[in-house]
Order: sequence, then C-alpha cells, then structure tokens
Amino acid sequence: VDYVATGTVRSPSGRLIVGVELIEVRSARIVWAETFERRPDDIFSVLDDIGNSIVSSISAEIETVERNRAMLKAPNSLNAWEAYHRGLWHMYRFTQAENEQARHFFAQALHLDPTFARAYAGLSFTHWQNAFQRWGDRDRESALAFESAGHSLLVDDHNPAAHWAMGRALWLRGEQDGSLLELERAVDLSPNFALGHYALSFVHSQSGDPRAAIGSSDHSRHLSPFDPLLFGMLGARAMAHVRLGQFAEAAEWALKAAARPNAHAIILAIAAHCLALAGRLEEARGFAAAIRKTRPDYCADDFIGTFRFEPDAVALFRQGAKLIGLN
Repeated sequence: VDYVATGTVRSPSGRLIVGVELIEVRSARIVWAETFERRPDDIFSVLDDIGNSIVSSISAEIETVERNRAMLKAPNSLNAWEAYHRGLWHMYRFTQAENEQARHFFAQALHLDPTFARAYAGLSFTHWQNAFQRWGDRDRESALAFESAGHSLLVDDHNPAAHWAMGRALWLRGEQDGSLLELERAVDLSPNFALGHYALSFVHSQSGDPRAAIGSSDHSRHLSPFDPLLFGMLGARAMAHVRLGQFAEAAEWALKAAARPNAHAIILAIAAHCLALAGRLEEARGFAAAIRKTRPDYCADDFIGTFRFEPDAVALFRQGAKLIGLN
C-alpha cells in the first residue's frame, strides 16, 4: 500500500461537510487535503457528487506525485510504473520534443510490462498529438494512435483510459458516432474520469451537441480543476459557444484557455478566432501574430483542417479569420 485516504463527515445545521486527507505511507506525509461542503437537498446525489470529486482528486494527486518522483530517477533505472509516469510528465508539456520523449517512456513501460493498458493509452495519445498538431504524417500517426488504443483495449477492456484512447483515435479517423460510443463507455466505467468527460466535450463542441459540450466541459473541470488539459476543457467550451452564436462568451472562455501555461498554438488559434468573432480585433490580431512567430504561414485552412466542424461552424470561423488576416 503506497497511499491511504482518511476522512471525516460532519452535518451541522443543514450542511454536509466532508474532510479528506491523502497520506503517503512510506513518509507519513499528507500529500493532499480537501474539504467538500454541500447542502444535502438530495442526499444521494450529493454523496455521488462528493464521492466522484474525491476519487478524481485523489487520482490526480497520486498521478502528480508519481510523475514528479519518476523525474528524480535515472531513466535506465525505471520500472514500468515509473516509466509510464515519466511519460506523462513529458506528455503534458505539449511540445514536439517532449511528446517524443513521452512516446519513448511509454514504449519503455510496455517493454517492461506488455499488459500495461494505460501505457498503451499514453502511447496512443502521443501519436494522436503528432497527428493533431501536424508534427508528423497525419494518416500514419492516426493509424498508430488507433493501433495503440486497440492494444490497450485488448489488454483491459474495462479500463476507462483504453476506451478514452480509442474514442480519440476514432475521432481522428472521422468516425464520430464510434468515437462518442467509446467515450461514453469510458465515463460509464468511471464516472469520475475527467479526461473522458473532456473528450466528450471536445467532440460535441465541433459537430455534435454544443450544449452537451458545455455540460461535459463544466463537469470535467469540476472533477479536475487543475488538470494538465485544462486549456482543452476551456477551449472546447469556447468552440461550443461559437456554434451557439454566443461570441462574447466564446471569447472569454478562449482567453482563459490561452492563459494556461502549457497552451499550444491551436489553443491560441481558438482564442484568435473567437475574439475576432466577438469584435475584439486588436486582441485577436495579437494572438494571430503570436501563432505566426512559430508558424509563419498559418491560416484559416490550417485551423479548420485541424478539427471536424459542421459547415455552419466552418463558415463562422472563416468569417473570424478574415477579420484578422488569417484567411
């Protein structure tokens, strides 16, 4: 046993207060503590809500501790678990070089343990990023993302990360219905799986139900408010608001996404287009200029080609691009 969670429950004057601590056994150190307070209007839904929040928070905190611990060890001394978390550390930097490092460590974890479903899911994520960011041949990287996700499912069909990886891989292949089925399976298996809810928001924000996208974005952030993919959760909500014609709201959410320290060029492009549609042209041009420092020829075709928008959304984003010279 590496970690132990303890807690208390109090119910003073019509409130339910749950205090939780996560303790690292080897050092007796409290690595995380949180208090959850709700009004017990519907006690069962409140308990579900608090329970999901606790599980998601504990999972995120353990992952953070393990990632940081793996970074302190020599790369050739890592076991499969440590190599996997070293891969996560690099993966969440969202640069091409760090993504390649992540791929290397996920492959190392799988060499040490070929039954490690989450390492296959991580490997799929690196190929997905190569395709999405155009860091490699999109068709080849999409095929590798799909293949790795398939291995993850073969190893453990009950692992939500495996279905999450497959859902994302199917989105890359243009198979939206299959993508949504896999992502819904991921959150059915683990209702507190924040990345599953975020991926649902991502898909719906482009060509599904934009209101469902907003709900899934909010829920993912509720479960994991400091998630390394927080910029994506915010960006998906921004795109959903564009599809609803709510440009002012889209701009505000896009700015929040772009303010995240690991936000990449595609997130900056979301901000540029949303701000343009909201009439905030100077701010939009600033983001466009920032993108073109590293991608001088970036234009609306690149942005639209990255996603799978409905035709009405394509028209809106082209309108925004034209206003700031990205057409």
